[in-house]
Amino acid sequence: MTDTDLSQTDISLLLSFLDTLPEPRIMMSRDYTILGANRAYLAHYQVGENPVAGRRCHEVSHGFKHPCDEEGETCPLKFSLKTNQPHRVLHIHHTPRGDEHVDVELTPVVNRGEEIQYFIEMIHTVREASARPEGELVGRSVAFKRMLEQVTRVAPSRADVLLLGESGTGKEVVAHAVHLASKNPNAPFIAVDCSSLPENLFESELFGYEKGAFSGANQRKLGLVEAAKGGTLFLDEVGDIPLSLQVKLLRLLETGTFRRVGGLEPLRSDFRLVAATHRDLKKMIAEGQFRKDLFYRISTFPILLPALRERMEDLPLLTEVLLGRVNTERTFSIHPATLLCLANYDFPGNIRELRNLIERACLLADSDVLLPQHFPDLCEDNEFLPHISQAFSKDMTLEEMERNYLDWQARHSGLSRHELAKRLGVSERTLFRKLTRLS
Repeated sequence: MTDTDLSQTDISLLLSFLDTLPEPRIMMSRDYTILGANRAYLAHYQVGENPVAGRRCHEVSHGFKHPCDEEGETCPLKFSLKTNQPHRVLHIHHTPRGDEHVDVELTPVVNRGEEIQYFIEMIHTVREASARPEGELVGRSVAFKRMLEQVTRVAPSRADVLLLGESGTGKEVVAHAVHLASKNPNAPFIAVDCSSLPENLFESELFGYEKGAFSGANQRKLGLVEAAKGGTLFLDEVGDIPLSLQVKLLRLLETGTFRRVGGLEPLRSDFRLVAATHRDLKKMIAEGQFRKDLFYRISTFPILLPALRERMEDLPLLTEVLLGRVNTERTFSIHPATLLCLANYDFPGNIRELRNLIERACLLADSDVLLPQHFPDLCEDNEFLPHISQAFSKDMTLEEMERNYLDWQARHSGLSRHELAKRLGVSERTLFRKLTRLS
């Protein structure tokens, strides 16, 4: 210890101060050793009876033997040491309630010589998404976590959000997660399907109308903009808004004012906009079908939702969630061989298509286990089906199923490691680690 290092008294005072804070926090050294945790952390995140102090952070939070960056995760400590700056990442931590998405914010503590000596880590549970088969927004893959991290970044702000991605990827679910993670989660969340509104009704639905504004307007009607006051207005399929009405939406967003149809008095709007589309808006701009100024106004913070084929690691989790939503008196499970079959399908309709396929399979099944033959369009002609009974059984553990599945993919997919990692929705490092364990 040098004269510039923090003394034991300094450390004790700092740990005592952390105990007064409501957010879960730990203090750790440069070699990942936890020096102490505050009461909030112990109440929310301590797993088992083993003390937290004296153990490595990656051991406590993940069950890893090595630092996170050697196990396929990002390591905020490594980044902070390199840059001398705080760093924030999204991780999945073990908790008494099971695995949870957490927002981790690491702050370096410097000594009197301005050198990093310790770190304070604050952990915030992301309640709008789940790493377990429950809730609406579910996933564990790299692609899913990348998207979720953007959601947690933008949600507390008032910035407009543009959700991009293929049809069926769950844009309204993500929009609702942005709303729930905002500073006004109890305010209204108003969803508008722009593709289903006829042009002649769009303006009156969005802005409302005054009594007598047109034939049949027997009383004043508040529009969806007013209904979203203080909350979130979600415009789904914003690319389908007629060009003639885009200028009125732009004026609303630019000035914060609007008029009801047939009204003279300008009214103030107060909402947070989340827009979504599966269309290529930049291409539409080039073709004169979408206003450039409106595009730049709604795309303050774009978030790309991954296609299902880009997050196939989430397939077992998503399947379990969707099976729980099937409206039937029976309880179904899915055979590991069926998961293997589904994992080799590209799902052009994404999660919406997976949901429909599962509902149909439940109607075709006579037992409570969904087999490959219950997905005839996908599984009947797959070349691996004659051999899967030797590699999979419904009594397998998830670890055994994953091991056999990875072994089969590595032997038969014909994909490079980079391509296979992308298909499975994991990093190349994680895939390499898993394949190494097979050898």
